[in-house]
Amino acid sequence: MKAVVYTHCRPIDAEDALFDTTLPDPAPRQRDLLIEVKAVAVNPVDTKLRRQADPVGEKRVLGFDAAGVVRALGAGVTHFGVGDEVWYAGAINRAGANAEYQLVDERLVGRRPRRLGFAEAAAMPLATLTAWEMLFDRLQVPRAAAGSLLIVGGAGGVGSMAIQLARRLTALTVIATASRPESVDWCKRLGAHHVIDYRGDIPAQLAELGFRSVDVIFSTNASDQHWPALVRAIRPQGRIGLIDDPAPIDVRDLKQKSVSLHWEAMFTRSLFETPDMAEQQRILEQVAALVDEGVIETILAENFGRIDAANLTRAHRRVESGTMRGKIVLEGF
Repeated sequence: MKAVVYTHCRPIDAEDALFDTTLPDPAPRQRDLLIEVKAVAVNPVDTKLRRQADPVGEKRVLGFDAAGVVRALGAGVTHFGVGDEVWYAGAINRAGANAEYQLVDERLVGRRPRRLGFAEAAAMPLATLTAWEMLFDRLQVPRAAAGSLLIVGGAGGVGSMAIQLARRLTALTVIATASRPESVDWCKRLGAHHVIDYRGDIPAQLAELGFRSVDVIFSTNASDQHWPALVRAIRPQGRIGLIDDPAPIDVRDLKQKSVSLHWEAMFTRSLFETPDMAEQQRILEQVAALVDEGVIETILAENFGRIDAANLTRAHRRVESGTMRGKIVLEGF
């Protein structure tokens, strides 16, 4: 099968940072689905692994957002059949989706929304799972109670999904951060009640909107840089959730306000094969229903064309630039 791989950690402008190759077709076992990959999205985790997780000469396939068609089943599969069209984010400790075929545990896979094509669907799983798990599993945001939510990094993939989920499924007032005009417009279109500039004084901007503090903060990036502002902005007994890998922060800053800190790593369930691993299947299928009802929309921003090393290199370069809005998708081999 065709695949795009890396064998050593290289900067994205290195000639062999990513390259095209062929690999043996994989065979499903146990609860695996063999999926023909139709479209993939590129995430910060792809660029982080390419830079920091050296395969020491082994060919490693990245790609942790995809949509495709089930072509074969492991002996223990119960939820899917051959020909089913699916979407998923997969597992970080297995081969990724930048290949014609991929093995994925069925508990991590949902049926693709009928309303979306493969490219539109591929833009969503990782961001959807991350945002959903943070809001409803980690932060335990109530669905009906009023309150305020600050999303730091509202225009990125996870922020884009968090805005939609919070606005459509809760009664919270949603405040997002963004800076460029197109990013501000994006956040507002997805449902943010207010958008403030992360480059400015965040608590002061919140005060101008009438918020002395906010009940919940969901920080998707640069959390160490914003940490003093987040500590000032959170209400006493509030909750802060982080998904990035910040430089050291002093959690003692939260003690006076009795604020709780929550981490979300979307791959935790698959990496440790937790008893509730199938919760990701349930989330994806619930969100697929919301997409088909017109409640949630894709966060695809750009389609870079076919899945090959040249286009994936362009996508990695864009993600590393820090100017992403929504998600970049590639489609077909």
